[in-house]
Amino acid sequence: MATTKKGRKTSTIATVRRQREVQSRRDREDEKEKSSRQAAGRGAGSRKRSEDALPPQHLVKPGLESELDPRPQFLAPTYAGSGKLQGMTALITGGDSGIGRAVAVLFAREGADVAIVYLSEDSDAQETKDYVEAEGRRCVLIRGDVTESEFCRNAVEQTIEQLGKLSVLVNNAAFQEHAASIEDITEDHFDLTLRTNLYGYFHMAKAASPHLGSGDSIINTGSETGLFGNDRLLDYSMTKGGIHAFTMALAANLVKRGIRVNAVAPGPVWTPLNPADQSPERVSKFGQSSAMGRPAQPEEIAPAYVFLAAPCCSSYISGAILPVLGGPTG
Repeated sequence: MATTKKGRKTSTIATVRRQREVQSRRDREDEKEKSSRQAAGRGAGSRKRSEDALPPQHLVKPGLESELDPRPQFLAPTYAGSGKLQGMTALITGGDSGIGRAVAVLFAREGADVAIVYLSEDSDAQETKDYVEAEGRRCVLIRGDVTESEFCRNAVEQTIEQLGKLSVLVNNAAFQEHAASIEDITEDHFDLTLRTNLYGYFHMAKAASPHLGSGDSIINTGSETGLFGNDRLLDYSMTKGGIHAFTMALAANLVKRGIRVNAVAPGPVWTPLNPADQSPERVSKFGQSSAMGRPAQPEEIAPAYVFLAAPCCSSYISGAILPVLGGPTG
């Protein structure tokens, strides 16, 4: 039986509630740790905040891009489209904000119509749609939870029904919540991470596969954490490493059908994901450990997705994990 619109809305509300419960528990623990550090450090001189620091801030999950300060840059004003994706249709999960929004805008600039899957951030999604349509392309908004296989099937069907076909699937939706140690990761926390980051990618790829043909592609969003790990993102790092392996395996599985499967592995990027996870103190230092000393803007990551989606650029590339890290690491 098909899931009703009311049923999908109930599901997204439940998932948002679970995300916020996990976040609230972690926030309480962070406050305890902060109080302990402050008590231990009283009397010590305060450090001058770096000129490159971001304003301290913390968003309630899943996080709205409209509430970020400064607003992420996604319009790529110096990027000129040249019809690389003309006549194609893309489905982007997590396309309402961050990397997904920037990819949607550049795909449209290259001639593609775009369907955007998002959890509950209606205002962000509408803003993204406005920018896609300003590029002269059609945009469909699809609200729902990628952890549910039936929703993923419905999202693909809705894309094809409204836009005529499917050429590119971009798996980009993600859940991230830090933890100081493995003992601090609850079952619900772990389950949310795996179901969003792994089940969601699997369900969407499975639903999209029958509708893709030669010259089409799947692009997954990996992460530097899937390459090097992160001691405060154990479960997230696990899923991103899994996405990299899934990308290579699926590429081998679909190559005979002419379908390419690749992944982009970004370093730190200024999106709602981290401010909806880390403490304000950590957010203010976000990205400073990268070689460039700052996080990337979404518009700096999006061209990698265009490259992997466009047959004229990457017809002989499949199973690749493309790192966009802002320089050498380590």
